[in-house]
Amino acid sequence: MERLGFDNEKYLEMQSEHIRSRIDQFGGKLYLEFGGKLFDDNHASRVLPGFHPDSKIRMLMQLKDQVEIVVAVSAMDLEKSKVRGDLGITYGTDTLRLIDAFRGFGFPVGSVVLTRFSGQPAAEIFQSQLEALGLKVYRHYSIEGYPYDIPLIVSEEGYGKNEFVETTRSLVVITAPGPGSGKMAVCLSQLYHEHKRGVQAGYAKYETFPIWNLPLRHPVNLAYEAATADLNDVNMIDPFHLEAYGVTTVNYNRDVEIFPVLKTMFERIAGSSPYQSPTDMGVNMAGYCIFDDEAVCQASKEEILRRFYAEQCRHRRGRTDGTAVYKIELLLKQLGLSPLSRSVVAPALAVAERTGDPAAAMEMPDGKILTGKTSELLGCSSALLLNALKYLGGIPDEVQLISPSVIEPVQDLKVNVLGNKNPRLHIDELLVALSICAVTDPNAKRAVQQLQKLRGCEAHTTVILSEADEDSFRRLGVRLTSEPKYQTSKLYHG
Repeated sequence: MERLGFDNEKYLEMQSEHIRSRIDQFGGKLYLEFGGKLFDDNHASRVLPGFHPDSKIRMLMQLKDQVEIVVAVSAMDLEKSKVRGDLGITYGTDTLRLIDAFRGFGFPVGSVVLTRFSGQPAAEIFQSQLEALGLKVYRHYSIEGYPYDIPLIVSEEGYGKNEFVETTRSLVVITAPGPGSGKMAVCLSQLYHEHKRGVQAGYAKYETFPIWNLPLRHPVNLAYEAATADLNDVNMIDPFHLEAYGVTTVNYNRDVEIFPVLKTMFERIAGSSPYQSPTDMGVNMAGYCIFDDEAVCQASKEEILRRFYAEQCRHRRGRTDGTAVYKIELLLKQLGLSPLSRSVVAPALAVAERTGDPAAAMEMPDGKILTGKTSELLGCSSALLLNALKYLGGIPDEVQLISPSVIEPVQDLKVNVLGNKNPRLHIDELLVALSICAVTDPNAKRAVQQLQKLRGCEAHTTVILSEADEDSFRRLGVRLTSEPKYQTSKLYHG
């Protein structure tokens, strides 16, 4: 079982109280930038074992009557069809998913802001789609010299050109499908326009990482650097906080860079700034809720290793230039880790070397590591999954859960009817076959009942899997990594 190190209930209590205090600080209207993910903050739950992925939304429910949601999405990300790595969907699709999820909790979501808009065709198409669904869409534009040319930014030629987002509630939560979407810029632009309209408004930032009251090189904060390696984010000591209070705190480069803009804006609006540092802007209480530092350190190291393999595979697929790989590799070296530090890697590689075919390994909740090898009927990932379900269900190895007479017709359909080249069953196909067998076979039924126990298990394969198998592991909650190579030397890998 995973060793816990984070008190989630304490976190909810402290966090909601701190946000209430910040709302009281600004008597009129508060724009609250929500960093990270609101519903499924899987990164936080991985590096802070005990943190619930839906903690932020649970906290917001306590302020439900005051809250209005605005979603920001970068027009540049839409144009690039940027994908959320943990869900495998584009930022555009995730925007729709977020809106549905918010509305499912009873939160009003009436607006989407297209940030860094400069006429991107994909953004224009997405705007038309949203408007057809009854949503208001606003455009915020790129500003030359951002974030350094403060006189231009805080002017009619800067934020003044942005469309003002109409809101009705006192607490406006600005969220996004992923990092780098321009949430802070939306908040600052809104403050500028609110001031022009004579409305008193404030700003605060709710960002889980980096955790400001942990050391700069703490594994939790390094894991955040690994997660944002493609964004060129770097954790750093907050120089403004150190100068103002003589206290060392941790922030990251984008907030430090933008702080003079925010401070200047407040000074122009109210005559003085309520914040003396980027750290002052934040409301994050996560650092106070860690009760087992060793547990969160180990979990964070595992996350950095997973990020390393994920970036290697993204580069192998031609989706990145490889820069992020080198950045994460440096983080591993700082922590004294190597790719083989991941416990499931060596067992998988050993089976692949012995058999000459792709192999896989998975660590069970009790720490035992199982392996799977490629056969005529099953790929290594499907074989591994069956072995894991047998182990978790106490089913002897020699028991046959799925008869070849069930598998062979599926293979025939795949190859001879649907035209697939690979006859071996993918995980989703295997699970359908297993579920059919479970109707009449008690062992198969017991195996199906073990699927929930796979959530949180670590796994590794010696080749890049098909997107179908990767998606199946993701849905099962298995934390998968793969070697950055394909099973064949073909140029196209479907």
